[in-house]
Amino acid sequence: MTEYSALITLLAECSAKRGRFKLASGKESDFYIDARLTTMSPEGLAMIGPLALSTLRKSGWKVDAVGGLTLGADPISYAISYASAASEYPLRAFTVRKEPKTHGTGKLLEGPIREGDRVAVIEDVITTGGSALRAIEAVRNAKASVAGVLALVDREEGGRQAIEKAGVSVISLVTASQIIAALTR
Repeated sequence: MTEYSALITLLAECSAKRGRFKLASGKESDFYIDARLTTMSPEGLAMIGPLALSTLRKSGWKVDAVGGLTLGADPISYAISYASAASEYPLRAFTVRKEPKTHGTGKLLEGPIREGDRVAVIEDVITTGGSALRAIEAVRNAKASVAGVLALVDREEGGRQAIEKAGVSVISLVTASQIIAALTR
């Protein structure tokens, strides 16, 4: 079993649900992926960190940091950063808040992201691309550049195209159709 097929199986077993669901995008769906059930599990973290790091390295993006909109991107970003710790080029992780803090420094981005960094925006599940686009805007406002978006799952509902239309490349580790196929086995 390849690393990707093992991830598909894990997502199908832990995160995929059938029923009637309202998604964060506002869309209705008969299929829901609660990626956090995988990304916050020991097995998921151990699998996703090295696989996502390897995917980033193969992409040629050469990034300094990884992060995205809280909460979905957080465990994935931290797993990637941890997996990179012993490498020649460790990656820092950051979080994009949904709203700036109302106290202290009032930050929208948390963590060791720096002006001039080249980053990969991380997304757990892409549906419309809205969360990734918000994170991209926040990163650019912090005077860092976005090399691309790395998604755990692409729901294949137009989000990838919306992000690419904004001029940002997208790589997804798995697709919803792969998870659905694993559910029907």
